[in-house]
Amino acid sequence: MTVTPAEQAAEAAAVGAGGVGPERELIGRSPGRLALMRLRRDRVAIVSGAMLLVFILVAVCAPLIERLYGVGPLDRFPDRLDANGFPLGYAGVDADHWLGIQPGIGRDIFIQIVYGLRTSLMIAFTGATLTLILGIVLGIVAGYLGGWVDAVITWVLDLVLAFPFYIFCFAMVPLAVHQFYGPRDQESVWFRPALLVLIFVLFNWTSTARLVRGQVLSLREREFVEAARASGAGLGHLLFRQLLPNLWAPILVTYSLNLPSLVTAEAALSFLGIGVLEPTPDLGRLISDSVLYIRDVPSFTIVGGTTLFLLVLAFNLFGDAVRDALDPKSTR
Repeated sequence: MTVTPAEQAAEAAAVGAGGVGPERELIGRSPGRLALMRLRRDRVAIVSGAMLLVFILVAVCAPLIERLYGVGPLDRFPDRLDANGFPLGYAGVDADHWLGIQPGIGRDIFIQIVYGLRTSLMIAFTGATLTLILGIVLGIVAGYLGGWVDAVITWVLDLVLAFPFYIFCFAMVPLAVHQFYGPRDQESVWFRPALLVLIFVLFNWTSTARLVRGQVLSLREREFVEAARASGAGLGHLLFRQLLPNLWAPILVTYSLNLPSLVTAEAALSFLGIGVLEPTPDLGRLISDSVLYIRDVPSFTIVGGTTLFLLVLAFNLFGDAVRDALDPKSTR
């Protein structure tokens, strides 16, 4: 078919005026794709996400790093300490010990950091995931059913919020340990991390539940819910097939912001002596041990503190970037 010059001129004018030519098509994008595009354009998100990826890879590949490095988390090097327990040379740094030797104990600090990241991230991700599941289930049930169910769940939520977290931990952790282990029994390696995860779940589900409940209260009267109810859909279908897919954005933001708070809480409990104990490596306990040597070996404190600081900072920056990508109006 021959296109006349007049038709070509009209088409060019339409395209120049903002019209859509035959070769230009409108591309529909889902909210998730739009959020991903905003996230990719955010330099802070790229940098913080890369930092998180490095930390996670180090934690996951800890056994491989141990094999390549040639030093385990429980290996001690007393020959690298002087009579007072201080590392020889500059904090014990050499070709075999990249970050030096731990004063008093004689363990390699680098491999302690690697396995400490593994412990902290394992507890944080497990606690945040279980917290998210519990908060979603209770929040969506309370918001949709309402009535006495909503009243009971809200009452329990307010009761949990009334408990001071750290005071409860100081009372609960020793009581749980004495309940399962005698004075001369050795605690299992998994017991203290599992106990911390349980405590985190008991205390942190409230924020997710309140958020989900508020969103469901505004969604349960929408047309798509009414249509599903009129078609005979069951309660499970309404809650988890109709309402839940419309809540993924705030839930994802809550999850990303809950992770750094759990990393900090786990490190704080270990620092205070009621978290992860020997011989399991942990960032909080590593910082606690370094306090005794902060004047003579300050690098010991700096290495552990900087690692924890960068980990929490990367989580917070990435969580803020995810929130801004999912809700562009929040930056205005």
